[in-house]
Amino acid sequence: MITDVPGITVGHATDAAALTGVTVVLTAGPATCGVELRGGANDVVGLDYLDPRHLVPTVNGVVLGGGSRFGEEAIAGVMRWLEERGVGFAAGSAVVPHVPGAFLFDLTVGDGRVRPTREMGYTAAARATSGPVPEGSVGVGTGASVGKLHGIERAMRGGLGSASARVDGVVVGALVAVNAVGDVRDPDSGALVAGTRDAPGGRRLIDTARALMAGGALGRFAAPEHSTIGVVATNARLTRAEAAKVAALGMLGFARALAPPHTAFDGDTLFALSVGDLSADVTRVGLAAAEAVARAIYRGVRAATSLPHLPAACDL
Repeated sequence: MITDVPGITVGHATDAAALTGVTVVLTAGPATCGVELRGGANDVVGLDYLDPRHLVPTVNGVVLGGGSRFGEEAIAGVMRWLEERGVGFAAGSAVVPHVPGAFLFDLTVGDGRVRPTREMGYTAAARATSGPVPEGSVGVGTGASVGKLHGIERAMRGGLGSASARVDGVVVGALVAVNAVGDVRDPDSGALVAGTRDAPGGRRLIDTARALMAGGALGRFAAPEHSTIGVVATNARLTRAEAAKVAALGMLGFARALAPPHTAFDGDTLFALSVGDLSADVTRVGLAAAEAVARAIYRGVRAATSLPHLPAACDL
């Protein structure tokens, strides 16, 4: 799990009635951060902190949330929790936490009038621990769905997953919320495990990528964002440019577990946090990140629970 990386804690806030939530990844100390964006529908905040030209060289965590653009309010709650503890960039007598975030579109799964709030962000930060990370239909994964070629009626439940890998004595962990237009595959066998179903009440999966290649159209339902979003963290020492490279290589995990990833209607986003001081080859760290990301995506949908209108992988 991502908490296998020393200095990383994770907390959730979940609204199981409205089907939305927030997940917060916090770092024990200032962390170097990079990001990679793919697809055409990203909803991200705080990318200016990750620019090498920015005055502040580090961040204090990352927020992943539902609610699309509305969910960005949750970051204010995380910042308040950190400020109360004196965590952030010292500017005179003030302390300003720096927390980038990414948000997925879950407004059509539950009650779209209810979105993550600053109170949920504060709660998620307060609950952050270094223990095992709850997976599946929790936090940012609560309203996630996958397989939306033919709309939500034939989709399945997505979820939140976490995994880790090791290379050169370095730990690389991943935490990913799976909310893709396409399908999810077992990264080892390539078998479909969740995605577009053959009918509204069906239990057989079709191949979304193959259907698109054959001329299928995503249609109006694909107009909002769908977005698989996540964080990788490592105890390797990385610059901002190297962290961005690790995030880019980590996207190989999307290609292994999502079919297809990075469509014009997906806002795929992956942050990379460096919280340690171990020397390691950046390419090898990035490939370990890809392995952890692929397994986190798979674990997220396997751990999801079903809804009356949205079956989960466990139902198949």
